[in-house]
Amino acid sequence: MHILQIEDFFHPDAGYQLNVLCKYLVKMGHQVTILTGEMEKFPDYLTAFFGRDHMEERDRVYEASYGVRIIRLPLKAFVSGRAIFEKGRLLAQIRALAPELVYAHGNDTETAMWLLWNRRKLGCPIITDSHMLEMASQNRFNKIFRGFYRRVFTPILVRENITVIRTQNDPYVEKCLGIPLSQAPWISYGSDTMLFHPDTAARASFRREHGIPEDAFVTVYAGKLDESKGGQLLAEVASKPLHTQREVVWLIVGNTAGEYGAAVEAALKKSPYRVLRFPTQKYSGLAPFFQAADLAVFPRQCSLSFYDVQACGLPVLSEDNNINVDRCSHHNGWNFRSEDSADFAAKLDAILALPREDYAKVSSNALHFIQSGYDYAEKAREYEVILLAAAGKTEKE
Repeated sequence: MHILQIEDFFHPDAGYQLNVLCKYLVKMGHQVTILTGEMEKFPDYLTAFFGRDHMEERDRVYEASYGVRIIRLPLKAFVSGRAIFEKGRLLAQIRALAPELVYAHGNDTETAMWLLWNRRKLGCPIITDSHMLEMASQNRFNKIFRGFYRRVFTPILVRENITVIRTQNDPYVEKCLGIPLSQAPWISYGSDTMLFHPDTAARASFRREHGIPEDAFVTVYAGKLDESKGGQLLAEVASKPLHTQREVVWLIVGNTAGEYGAAVEAALKKSPYRVLRFPTQKYSGLAPFFQAADLAVFPRQCSLSFYDVQACGLPVLSEDNNINVDRCSHHNGWNFRSEDSADFAAKLDAILALPREDYAKVSSNALHFIQSGYDYAEKAREYEVILLAAAGKTEKE
């Protein structure tokens, strides 16, 4: 089946849902095209993490590696986190591609709403998904938007039974947008286990290359080091002396920017422990950092990397929001009180004090958690069932 996935922002070096799902769908025998915006119009806060240089070359590498076609269309603008396509050109491109299904990512984007409103012009069925959490929906106009969506788009979705896949186990779409959960199945994120898995040889090689003793305790963070992800909180905890005799190494992967970033870097330099700093990595290059570590930390919010570190057998320490508490409820990690650096450090102390055999059990639980249903090979099959049904098919064609 030819599936056209439409996404405002796509970067081939990222590890977002779209990047991973597409390669698995192609591996399963489907034809997949990604239709997205031109990189030049995206604001710096979106592109700074992975960069925007040589994008055509990067797109071609992704295409050659995974068999997914990428088409970028010019944008009229990028407003309030949303791409604004020239709609005549967007529709013409969709009709020229003649897909069997349009999958519009982000049901609350301007693009997805336009596609839903003009669904009869597409020439094929449409589905969409939601990446929003209630705790993340903090725009001061959110009540106005929610009311608008409930009046205009929810009736379309309900009347025509258009699927809205939830990528988080959160009631946002029902509670805030009025979309029944009966037509909003939850398919969790997962890990690309073709890349992420325990590897003792990779662990030994990384540690040898960077002079890290085998018995050192390595804590890794990989991601944005901005305010939204708690960069300063991470740096504050990394600079605290811990109550342990073990050698501690902080492995921090990600770029910083501006005054906030400078403050993060300055705090990290005060750490009494060795801090190894690395710039943002391609998604495909992250595995060795996780395989070399003993613990992954997430100072604020949620992260898709949770599944990738767990696939490498890494326990997790993260803030106690509802998503993270649920994720760590399988004896595969721990939570600290949100915004509480003292509790963050105290939990880290307690983890370091665990007998090694007890810690090994938590590590084993992390790996089992992924193997029990969060491998993207399994997730892609869940998507496939929904995509085929939405296109009116019962089997691959």
